[in-house]
Amino acid sequence: MNIGQASERTKLPPKTIRYYEEIALVAPERGPNGYRRYSDKDVHRLRFLQRARGLGFTIEECRLLLSLYEDQHRASSDVKALATDKIQEIDRKIKELNSLKKTLAALAQNCHGDDKPDCPIIDDLAGMADVPVSFAQKSAK
Repeated sequence: MNIGQASERTKLPPKTIRYYEEIALVAPERGPNGYRRYSDKDVHRLRFLQRARGLGFTIEECRLLLSLYEDQHRASSDVKALATDKIQEIDRKIKELNSLKKTLAALAQNCHGDDKPDCPIIDDLAGMADVPVSFAQKSAK
């Protein structure tokens, strides 16, 4: 099948499929005309990559997962270790995002949201949160 058909079957854009080929995650055959010819195995690899990327694995982690997938003598503990490492990374990111949300919510709560220029959100972003004069007032002086 051609790249358009592979794209339809995997729901991946052709640009992504070409990128995966460029970085050697997939290697479709080339026909006599030079066009890529994707096999069912290539489509399966692309779906594998799509699912792994959707779960947050990096390109290099996907490369490792593919090598483990193809290794019939792999230890499932190696795969589990990758998954648990990813879970810890996701937990760390969730904590960071919750902290960001809490900070932004506090800033939004303290903003009057009126037609005046004073805004604690802007002041915080400008590094002036502790300064009583707003950025707009200071720059007008």
